[in-house]
Amino acid sequence: MAERGAGAGPSPARHALRRIARSRSAIVGSVLLAVIAVASILAPVIGPYDPIKTNQRTPLEPPSSAHLMGTDRFGRDILTRVLWGGRISLLVGLVSVAIASVNGVTLGLVAGYYGGRTDTIIMRFVDILLAFPGILLALAIIATLGSSLRNLMIAVGIAAIPDYVRIMRGTVLSLKEREFVLAAQVVGCRDFSIIFRHIFPNTMAPLTVLATLRIAGAIITGATLSFLGLGIQPPAPEWGNMLADGRGFLEHAWWVALFPGLAIMAAVFSINLLGDGLRDVLDPRLRL
Repeated sequence: MAERGAGAGPSPARHALRRIARSRSAIVGSVLLAVIAVASILAPVIGPYDPIKTNQRTPLEPPSSAHLMGTDRFGRDILTRVLWGGRISLLVGLVSVAIASVNGVTLGLVAGYYGGRTDTIIMRFVDILLAFPGILLALAIIATLGSSLRNLMIAVGIAAIPDYVRIMRGTVLSLKEREFVLAAQVVGCRDFSIIFRHIFPNTMAPLTVLATLRIAGAIITGATLSFLGLGIQPPAPEWGNMLADGRGFLEHAWWVALFPGLAIMAAVFSINLLGDGLRDVLDPRLRL
């Protein structure tokens, strides 16, 4: 029987939810992130203008009642583009983390459980990925695959795989010698069952914290690639390419770059707050 099922009383999940409800960081971060996510999802409804259609009669207008965040050099409403850009930036963060976590967790579980030559091969592959800074690795992948939303998410996801492999491998190494795993081996459980029914559920706490914090990093990496012209291409609204559009107008039209930058800051800040709160709640070493 897996360790999570041992003992009586409320479930570990219920205990965790209670602790999360008492964490200010987790509450503030989750509320702010929910506001950003809902505003982005409802962009077609609450966005006052078309995010792509140009209007040469209103270029570089400062913030006003008609355009709360002003307009860019093509007369497009920045508020509308920030809302629509959130859909892409948050999608990049979520999908790239999903790609990284699925592949990294699988490799980490296999490497940690089997050890030996399997562990050596997997970790040497991870060492090769770690030899390149994450942003440079993502740049190389984008340069090979081409610029598109799909390729951007793949590139950011692959660059983040080593973090998940190392965390999962270390966690599995500490778990596979525990009594509940040894008992499962003694009664003849298959390796697949031991890994995914007994070991994997006990890795959810560090995995949840890591994935939450890495979403913020993925958003920044995606915005960076778009800023450099290798991610989402104009005229599609994305926070990174909106920053790139505004960098030439910082002196005379500061609003063009300010509001996309604030959107990135708010999203990353909320995710980091949520991640810090989850870490404080789910990491047993911080509760001693």
